[in-house]
Amino acid sequence: MAAAFTAIGGKWKLTLLYWLAHGESHFAGLRRRGAPITPKVLAEQLRELEADGLVERVVTGPVPARVIYRLTPYGATVLPVVEGVRVWGEAHLQRTDGQSVSDTAMSCASSIV
Repeated sequence: MAAAFTAIGGKWKLTLLYWLAHGESHFAGLRRRGAPITPKVLAEQLRELEADGLVERVVTGPVPARVIYRLTPYGATVLPVVEGVRVWGEAHLQRTDGQSVSDTAMSCASSIV
């Protein structure tokens, strides 16, 4: 359990993996997703995910370098966990009378290998 929490237990790591399951993204694109994540924390979380081999940072242009982030094949192996947490969260919202946004378009199950 400790190894799993170290790799995916950061405040934003599961969210970042979820977003990247839907396609690669630039740093600014990840910032614009609507979450109140600071650029500093976003950079830290992405670096940690990259260090663990879950996310790949790809330089796509000259200086200033355009960079995209995407899941690695190893990162895709954690998607069943991400999807399980998403589904549990939906059930928890329903149980606690929270607002649910249950929608198959929100799923990352189609990205699970």
